[in-house]
Amino acid sequence: MNTNASTRDVVNVAAFGVTALCAALTLGILFFILGYVLIHGIGALNWDFFTKLPKPVGENGGGMANAIVGTAKLVGLAGVFGLPIGILGGTYLAEYGRGRFSFFVRYAADVINGVPSIVVGIVAYTLVVMPVRHFSALAGSIALAMILIPISLRSTEEFLRLVPNAIRESALALGLPQWKVILFVVYPSALSGISTGALLSLSRVSGETAPLLFTAFGNRFWSSGLLNPIASLPVMIFTYSIAPYDDWHRQAWAAALVLLMLVLLANVGARLMLRRRTYT
Repeated sequence: MNTNASTRDVVNVAAFGVTALCAALTLGILFFILGYVLIHGIGALNWDFFTKLPKPVGENGGGMANAIVGTAKLVGLAGVFGLPIGILGGTYLAEYGRGRFSFFVRYAADVINGVPSIVVGIVAYTLVVMPVRHFSALAGSIALAMILIPISLRSTEEFLRLVPNAIRESALALGLPQWKVILFVVYPSALSGISTGALLSLSRVSGETAPLLFTAFGNRFWSSGLLNPIASLPVMIFTYSIAPYDDWHRQAWAAALVLLMLVLLANVGARLMLRRRTYT
């Protein structure tokens, strides 16, 4: 009996050590990436970077104000187009989804999640850009929404399934129709998870480059409206990193740092708002 207890203790300590090591390695990789980008990009960050347009080829200085605004516009529109579809689709699968149709919806979402983003860009180019014969912010946001929808759909379904059935049954026993149970009972219980899934999907698409090359294309000036080409940080990073100019390379690192910070701030801000709402 003592031997069995000793064996369990050894296995427990070994399992704890392996999991702790894996967690430390994950955090180490994360901080290494953040530190590497910070070291290379912090030197090119200044007020001009956030407020001025890119300089012509061969001239030092300038900024990426148009790309920062363009990225916010593209990701925001993608969220407006894609999140309602993904959340409502995930709600259907979690609350009503049974049978073959639900199986095919889940299967399709998983397949789309595995499709390379450049393929999504080609599809968006064929369906949106070619009929109107020009690139646009609208086409870019639709391409990002196509990537966002299956991610938010599957995450919403999983988080709604984590809500105990006893909560649903208690609300139904009070005479509430199912749609009210979902809206006023299930959604608030899963709000943190759904919001987390939405943020993860937005973060996922905010760094996509290939779909935007086929749809939004890029612009070195301010873009008005939704039907014109628009600049974005991922495309600017790609363009500047392959250029033969040292100043462009420094600005590419700075743009990568800004993109990382925007994603980080969005996640932290949302977490703080959710925590405040939970406690109030």
